[in-house]
Amino acid sequence: MDIGFAIREAAVAIGAGFCMGLGAIGPAIGEGNAVGKALEGMARQPEAVSTLRTNMILGCAITESTGIYSLVIALLLLFLY
Repeated sequence: MDIGFAIREAAVAIGAGFCMGLGAIGPAIGEGNAVGKALEGMARQPEAVSTLRTNMILGCAITESTGIYSLVIALLLLFLY
């Protein structure tokens, strides 16, 4: 086994790990913050529950797409290099 190949494989694995580690923590924090603020808004104005819920779900879907993009990039790194 060539040492250059092993170093490249290790670098790809570390890069994919960083990609998922950093790419998953951001959406988790963002979604937690969004849900917490939405619940706070629902508690303050119960008549606006449907609007807040709709906006919260839409925001969480957009935020989650960031995590999915990170997963796609990590899988591309692992299987194409």
